[in-house]
Amino acid sequence: MLVWFRAVSYTVRYGKCHDGKCLGGELAGGSKPFTGGGERARACGAVARLRGFAASEALLRALLLHVARGYSLRETVVQAKAAGLGEVSDVALLKRVRKAEAWLRELCLALLGENQVSVPAREPGRVLRLVDATVVKEPGPTGSLWRLHYSLQIPGLGCDFFALTPTAGAGVGESFLRFPVSAGDYILGDAGYCTPAGVEHLSRQGAYGLVRFNSGSLPLESRRGQRWDLLPRMPSLTEAGRVGEWPVGVPEPTRRVEGRLCALRKSEQCILQAHRRLRRRASKTGKQVQPATLEYAKYVVVFTTFPRQEFTALEILQCYRVRWQIELVFKRLKSLAQLGHLPKYDESSSRAWLYGKMLVALLTQKLVRIGRAISPWGYLLADAESERMARV
Repeated sequence: MLVWFRAVSYTVRYGKCHDGKCLGGELAGGSKPFTGGGERARACGAVARLRGFAASEALLRALLLHVARGYSLRETVVQAKAAGLGEVSDVALLKRVRKAEAWLRELCLALLGENQVSVPAREPGRVLRLVDATVVKEPGPTGSLWRLHYSLQIPGLGCDFFALTPTAGAGVGESFLRFPVSAGDYILGDAGYCTPAGVEHLSRQGAYGLVRFNSGSLPLESRRGQRWDLLPRMPSLTEAGRVGEWPVGVPEPTRRVEGRLCALRKSEQCILQAHRRLRRRASKTGKQVQPATLEYAKYVVVFTTFPRQEFTALEILQCYRVRWQIELVFKRLKSLAQLGHLPKYDESSSRAWLYGKMLVALLTQKLVRIGRAISPWGYLLADAESERMARV
């Protein structure tokens, strides 16, 4: 992944590969999201006049120099001038960044359409999605926090949706309600998504959910409508690796959502590690660890509405292990693409910077996807073959 990210960054800077063939043309110029770039930029308000730049493509490459290469504004204008992209001041470039938010967002959303993947499934149309969110902070003690909501398809690891929201305010937390959902989707989330509203949202849309169980946020009831407690039933799993399953329901004012709990007992070593983490966290906050919390820490417990006839309890728990892939994606975004640290100018430029980072990540993802068809010299073999046959 690092090699592909550097390839995109190199193309942003030089526009061509070592032999003069334009790899950027494969990623940008010949790609549907980038066709009609000037009209799209004007429609989004990013360009009124191309003062200092010959074309909107040159402006986009200059913006991505600031984002992908990590240059400061002053470094960016120097590099842009050296690359022949344009000649502007750092103040003028900052104004361009502020106006580019909607443009970069449109390009990202257009690339998402190209990055869709078909997921092999037991039945046609099945889509397995991992959803999560990560926080990005502006530098400084007063830096603003932004939350990136992200959806990943399995097994292709293609991003099919993302949204950027502040961390403060109503309706901006982690929730299934933040994601578009289609009937037949199979969606995995961590404990932050284990809420009655989120579970009901998936059920109403005809989708299925799998979340890490949070006893404090998800009330359960039996088939008879009585309050249902998991804790007294967990000691029946006496050995590491033992799996338990219980049918439950989530009470809602308008409808009841049927589901089941699946639990697996951890090994003794994992239990000791979990207890140490809980006690260490409690000591930092001056709180006492409750006995129920220590008991829950002995197990991996998930709530799911996946069809029982298609997924056994063991298969449900194995599916949940796949959720770690989205954590690895966030790690790559923050380490390779340096998504976790954004310059502090103002809200509009910060959002534009984040959308630019996502654009670079999506371009990298596209390059990875078509990488098998690209020759070592940087262009599609099919194009090279057609040119050779034309000369013959």
